[in-house]
Amino acid sequence: MSRLLILYTGGTLGMQPSSKGYVPSRRFAEQLDAALVAQPANRLPNHDLQTLHPLIDSADLAPVAWNRLVATLAEVWTSYDGFVILHGTDTLAYTASALSFLLGPLDKPVVLTGAQIPLGEPRSDALNNVVLAMQAAGHSRAPREVCIAFHDRLLRGNRARKCRTQGLDAFDSPNAPWLGEAGIALRLNGLPPLPVGTPDLTPADFEAGRTAVLHCHPGLSPRQVTRQLDDPQLQGLVLMTYGVGNPPGLDGQLLTCLRQATERGLAIVNVTQCGQGMVQQGTYATGRQLEDAGVIAGRDLTPEAAITKLDVLLARGQRGQALRDALSRPLRGEMCAH
Repeated sequence: MSRLLILYTGGTLGMQPSSKGYVPSRRFAEQLDAALVAQPANRLPNHDLQTLHPLIDSADLAPVAWNRLVATLAEVWTSYDGFVILHGTDTLAYTASALSFLLGPLDKPVVLTGAQIPLGEPRSDALNNVVLAMQAAGHSRAPREVCIAFHDRLLRGNRARKCRTQGLDAFDSPNAPWLGEAGIALRLNGLPPLPVGTPDLTPADFEAGRTAVLHCHPGLSPRQVTRQLDDPQLQGLVLMTYGVGNPPGLDGQLLTCLRQATERGLAIVNVTQCGQGMVQQGTYATGRQLEDAGVIAGRDLTPEAAITKLDVLLARGQRGQALRDALSRPLRGEMCAH
């Protein structure tokens, strides 16, 4: 039987109510261990439970926290057959995406999960999600990649998004099929596997302020765009456009700003604001002008995958044409090839 490491990093599933709202429970590890021991014998993989100190506040996540996760995995990678990471839901999709790019090809599954309701609270989804993640990570045919297990769904981590704030089915992958689904049993969908290999367990050189997001909206002014693009620390930008990748015209000034920025070496990735679908820059004239301005079509990248892909590639030292090439093609199944 597989042996797993469960790494608790923080999040709602480990909270308890207080007079000031939910706060981390000091007894969470003990409570979770007791809940797992109470499961039928031989129905779950053998496991060890480890807590990351200090815990990560999901809403206050910084890229350097991903290095802490990688460092923890590096210490124990050869000792376990798979890994389950318990994480807050607010930035769960960001961490799953980032780990997929940081680690690269895997020879073992890494499954992230969390909860909408803390363990021990009425109607909590915490235990079911943890059990699902364990069953997925311990499955003999588990995908050797970074996944998210949530509400009976197994999703590719860099394709997933938090789509609902209140529902227990909080996560989905609108542009990609699920990797698996749990009913009476966990059924894997047999999608083409990603290439397997030895992971990169070295830290990356993250630096705050290298990347940013520009969300197009009616009333966006050229002055606002210029101020953001002129930041000397900025090296990568996710451009959130309308529909299939259309920006506002701004009388041509936006395109001029973007062209000047790409000529200075800024990597700009075009991602749609729509919840489903993809960027096709050649469909309309404005989109084609983005192509001419050096903006990279993000196709069906999620915003979370786009920003973390930029973050990781820059932190790994990619620059210039090598960076543009890596942003233009799928690295870990995060986008369609064409």
